[in-house]
Amino acid sequence: MTSTLSAATSDREAYRATLLELARADQRIWCLDSDTGGLEKVFESELPGQYVDLGIAEANLMSVGAALASTGLLPFVNTMAAFASARALEQVKIDIAYHALPVRIVATHSGFSAAHLGPTHHAQQDLAIMRSLPNMTVMTPADAGETVRMVRAAAYLPGPVYIRIGRNAVENVYDEDADFTVGRAVELRSGDDVTIVAAGSYPVVFALEAAERLAAQGIEATVLNMHTIKPLDMPALIKAAGTTRGIVTVEDHSLLGGLGGAIAEAISVHRPTRVLRVGVADAFCARPGTHREQLVAGGVSPEHVIAAARAIVTR
Repeated sequence: MTSTLSAATSDREAYRATLLELARADQRIWCLDSDTGGLEKVFESELPGQYVDLGIAEANLMSVGAALASTGLLPFVNTMAAFASARALEQVKIDIAYHALPVRIVATHSGFSAAHLGPTHHAQQDLAIMRSLPNMTVMTPADAGETVRMVRAAAYLPGPVYIRIGRNAVENVYDEDADFTVGRAVELRSGDDVTIVAAGSYPVVFALEAAERLAAQGIEATVLNMHTIKPLDMPALIKAAGTTRGIVTVEDHSLLGGLGGAIAEAISVHRPTRVLRVGVADAFCARPGTHREQLVAGGVSPEHVIAAARAIVTR
């Protein structure tokens, strides 16, 4: 599938444009910034009355977001994923999630997308943290087009939302007008042998590439984009467990607690089948490299997906 958005459009750019579009139409939508750069040019310059830059003070960012939400506003708070999920965790937990307030936490530089900034900025634990919080909806888009649809869908959801996006552009997966429903996975490819479930930009791209190469080997894979990590699409997973020989999960996140962990937990209860997880090894990454290079070094690549799928099919 191809997108009408440019292949050079990043999730961040798509998100900023969509947030401005929503805020123009609804004065309750505010942008709370953390001096990350970009939003002051895109958003504040046009809607200064709906913009606040809290600076590099992520805990304050979350508390102010909670306060505004308690008055009936719909704040979008913006910071990097590593800081939203760790530095500001207490405020996210107590001020936002505990009160089920409609704060939309949009976390950039997710996974290894801040590759050049090192382990301080890598976010390999955020899904595990955020999906464990009651009341929290957790999502991650596959490309810029899905980012647009996801942000629009999230704007009026009840309760808090965590949207995990990358830093730079990755190749498009979808047509811009593809369907999007929170909590409903998208089948990108159909096959009877194995199911590959991916979430996030590179993981979905890797899953599709692996499926094509597996088909050349006579192995047909279903590929699901599980863009919503919480709540999971259980009907899609139960169907996959019943119609294929097992599930491979793919993510730009630690092997512990992310998409793979969520699916293994759910499948073990509802429809036990073999689940093999392709994710980042339980170790910090201090090596230099691009986003893709660090993923490959950490254990996430089309080759890793192919090996896992073959292990399921040939068992």
